[in-house]
Amino acid sequence: MRLNHLDFHVPDIAATADFLIRHFGLRLKDMRGQNGLAILEDDTGLEIILSHAIAKFGTADQVEMGRQTYHIGFILPERADVDAVHAGLAAAGADLSGSPIAMRGGWLFYCTAPGNILVEIGWRPG
Repeated sequence: MRLNHLDFHVPDIAATADFLIRHFGLRLKDMRGQNGLAILEDDTGLEIILSHAIAKFGTADQVEMGRQTYHIGFILPERADVDAVHAGLAAAGADLSGSPIAMRGGWLFYCTAPGNILVEIGWRPG
């Protein structure tokens, strides 16, 4: 068994998709409706679905809730890659936690993607 997809509820699907594609190398696999649902994928086939909250299931997005209840993480092959992603996000005016730091045996930082999604970007020695 392998993890197939994750579905994140966000208010602005296009903005969140653009951010994840531009900064984290995901590809747009499918956009359904008028920005009603986006399917992004990585190099391993993992899909990230961006959709609106579904009222009949009692769901809400993190912007609506006003808090971050989870985070996603990207691991990079080299420490210098973390610094390069940080520089690109900083140049784009992204909401960053600060500069990369040594933490939990690795080198990492956090940013907040559109949709109030906390994203960890890190490297850990092999």
